[in-house]
Amino acid sequence: MTNAHPAPPFDVELAAVLAAIGEMLPPTLTPEMISPMRQGTLLATPIDDLIGDRPIRHEERTIPGPDGAPDMTVSIFSRTDHAPGGPGIFHTHGGGMIIGDRFTGAEEYLNWVMELDAVVVSLEYRLAPENPDPAPVDDCYAGLVWTAAHAEELGIDPARLVIGGASAGGGLAAGVTLKARDLGGPTLAGQLLIYPMIDDRNETVSSRQVDGFGVWDRGSNDTGWDALLGDRRKTDAVSIYAAPARATDLTNLPPAFIDVAGAEVHSRRRRRCKNS
Repeated sequence: MTNAHPAPPFDVELAAVLAAIGEMLPPTLTPEMISPMRQGTLLATPIDDLIGDRPIRHEERTIPGPDGAPDMTVSIFSRTDHAPGGPGIFHTHGGGMIIGDRFTGAEEYLNWVMELDAVVVSLEYRLAPENPDPAPVDDCYAGLVWTAAHAEELGIDPARLVIGGASAGGGLAAGVTLKARDLGGPTLAGQLLIYPMIDDRNETVSSRQVDGFGVWDRGSNDTGWDALLGDRRKTDAVSIYAAPARATDLTNLPPAFIDVAGAEVHSRRRRRCKNS
């Protein structure tokens, strides 16, 4: 059957990289592949190797989980010469809600530490399907609350605290921002949403353009959302905190920077938008 919504061509250099990755990983992540993917280290680089010889301090702490949930681990990254009172970034990692850890995305956020003298707090939240919604977003909200409460101790200006993440992490960042607004805090200076996973319905044109190729296609999206939401998926029982694209009231939110490509599986199709 011909795809009614063919994807635009990839950038030539990107296509070469995707072809190489495609020899190691299938484009569609199915439920039975979740456990092997978590155990595999094919594309993972140890955090110490990522830091290398850069003057970056890495500290781990155990913090309280949401009510009735286990304690959680955060990794805190800062420059060894960090000047107190700078920006803080609470990072929610990607992985489709089903894989990944607090070091997923470290290649990017370690650059923020170096270039912006930012303190990055990256959370290890519970994953679906073992821990379906609302566990991931509740964990992330609790992590944000802890970070805001300890901002000055961490060397962060409380007025310059931003939340950010990619893929599932972008969706969780958007959901946590909505929750923070509705619960009266913490106050955020902004949101950084990188190809955020925000729409469980998987019905947009762009969600149909990437199917059977790439590193995360339409079928992978179904796997992630099904694991997170189960039978509630695509019904009115889905919370805006789990699927922020369902939110209709976007008032009183901090500015958002949304970075997506020309055809994005996860999100409604936008490019580098700001303001909510």
